[in-house]
Amino acid sequence: MDAVVAALTGKDKLRLQPTGAYAANLLGLSDQVPARVEFLTDGTSRTVKAGPMQIVLKRTTPRQMAAAGRTSGLVIQALRSLGADHVTPQRLNKLRRAIPVEQRRALLDDLTLAPGWLQPTLRALAAD
Repeated sequence: MDAVVAALTGKDKLRLQPTGAYAANLLGLSDQVPARVEFLTDGTSRTVKAGPMQIVLKRTTPRQMAAAGRTSGLVIQALRSLGADHVTPQRLNKLRRAIPVEQRRALLDDLTLAPGWLQPTLRALAAD
């Protein structure tokens, strides 16, 4: 799947941001391995079939793509997909262990790109 994504980004010069269950899986916040992988993109929306998997590219706003390619973009998308009720202390501890301190502090640079309900959580994650 990584080869297909690399081909898509290289050929069309797209920026992609993993979202949904795939973003949560990449950060170790979910054991779910989706058969349908979703990415936000600044290119056109489309679906690419790669064997049994579907790669869905969804066109989105520049604001959603502002943190694309950075750890903060991945964290924001993963926590957004989990929802406020499922952002637990255990999951935050898992992120603290998985993400180096410098990258966690960089979350503050992209704080305004996160939904309001998520901003206090990102501040706490960056502070530890």
